[in-house]
Amino acid sequence: MELDMATFEELKQMSGADFIDELVDTFLEDSPKLVHEMKAALQSGDADSFRRAAHSLKSNSATFGATRLSELSRELEMLGRERRLSEAVPRLPAVEDALAAASAELKGLRA
Repeated sequence: MELDMATFEELKQMSGADFIDELVDTFLEDSPKLVHEMKAALQSGDADSFRRAAHSLKSNSATFGATRLSELSRELEMLGRERRLSEAVPRLPAVEDALAAASAELKGLRA
């Protein structure tokens, strides 16, 4: 299980059962774009853009209780902040795997 269900249920209660599907859809749409932004930033050596995309993915995934994805993204954010992009490259596949797993779970939780 990729998601912390207590966090997800809290979000669902705060946002309302009707709105949670919209939030999930937005996450499912935006998260792959953030990974793409990270890849593009790595190719161009843009540490600031890389850090911003990793930060957004970290925050968004934490909101849904995707703790593994959030933690991996936090590590990438720190590497971007420290301008150690070469160390981030081999970590991206783990982020993509965690995103795929979290996305699959979120799709299954939609009403």
